[in-house]
Amino acid sequence: MVGEAKQVTELLSVDAATSRILRGIQPLPAETLPLDDALDRVLAADIVSPANVPPFANSSMDGFAVRAADVSGATGDAPARLDVVMDIPAGTAPTGIVGAGQAARIMTGAPLPEGADAVVPVEETDHIYAQDGQAALPPSVQIRRAVRPGDSVRVAGEDIRTGQRVLGAGTLLRPQELGVLAALGYADVAVVRRPVVAIVSTGDELVAANEPLAPGKIRDSNSYTLAGLVRTYGGIALRLPIARDSVEDVRARFREALAARPDIIISSAGVSVGTFDVVRTVLAELGQVDFWRINFRPGKPLAYGQLEGVPFFGLPGNPVSAMVTFDVFVRPMLLRLSQRPDAVPTARARISEPLKSDGRRSYLRVTLTRENGNLVATTTGTQSSGALTSMVLADGLLIVPEGVTEVAAGSELEVRLFRPVGD
Repeated sequence: MVGEAKQVTELLSVDAATSRILRGIQPLPAETLPLDDALDRVLAADIVSPANVPPFANSSMDGFAVRAADVSGATGDAPARLDVVMDIPAGTAPTGIVGAGQAARIMTGAPLPEGADAVVPVEETDHIYAQDGQAALPPSVQIRRAVRPGDSVRVAGEDIRTGQRVLGAGTLLRPQELGVLAALGYADVAVVRRPVVAIVSTGDELVAANEPLAPGKIRDSNSYTLAGLVRTYGGIALRLPIARDSVEDVRARFREALAARPDIIISSAGVSVGTFDVVRTVLAELGQVDFWRINFRPGKPLAYGQLEGVPFFGLPGNPVSAMVTFDVFVRPMLLRLSQRPDAVPTARARISEPLKSDGRRSYLRVTLTRENGNLVATTTGTQSSGALTSMVLADGLLIVPEGVTEVAAGSELEVRLFRPVGD
């Protein structure tokens, strides 16, 4: 069961912060792309079919097109013999009519000839194809099985009908949707433009990933993880050079970010109590801060505002805090802009160990297992916001609600999933 409670009132709640972040955010405009480039993009407008698919009745089997009435009594012991009057390979059109007592050899996908109403699979006849598929057309064929009208025939519009709304605006285009669009004749398609996100890591202690470490220095990992998250959720990530802890350098980097005309700007670090002055000074020059601190762990020092009208997120510098605050606060805006599905997969899990929290809404890294059909959550070990490998190990984030300071083993809480959980 959930135990002792503690109220934290001076910080903005997670839900209130999210609501303020998303207020007034609208999807980005459309752009037209070649179908080859549209995978994993979001459809900007409904697709209404201009034609039937398939466009004509066709055979679903290699065999013989017949009039079902002519073979109604056919069996293996008493086959019906029909005259073969034409050959219809796939990609050709019939040149005649199938009359009473007649048949046409037909390939899969070939149009059904006038007069025929069914297809008998070649396996139910005495016809044998040559290995190269070029057997001579026989003068007649024995049909060894009765068929009904419509057997082995795909009617015109069986899959899609003219005027049918096939795909709706907001559909995420997977390979199967691309195939449908191609079948309808769309070589290009209108999709929602991808959000552009400029990313700036700040700090005198940072060096690039390919630079040697000196005393007191650490490598910049945040810009890579944040860029990966942006791309995961359909955005275009622009990693800018590291900004040093000076007003001049932060201003220069933010100006560089604005020059790229992004839809979102993200900085990491420089927003805690001791270091926020530099970022705040530049924000005061170029924009504004809407709010700063959140009732949230890990990542209380989250700044949100605008830089010359562009939404700005100042994320914490600790790697885990940066990732978790992105997941909870930045991701919803990114998905809203690109009109991608924004449902976050969650599950209920039983806690395998007693937990403590400080009263903020806490997101703890956990692994998930199945025990007797129940989902069980176990922390990944240290919950230090600097332990980035804990995010590698985690299957999700266990959510401890606001005001809760103790969670007993066996309690059930919600988990925000990173990946699907098997049965």
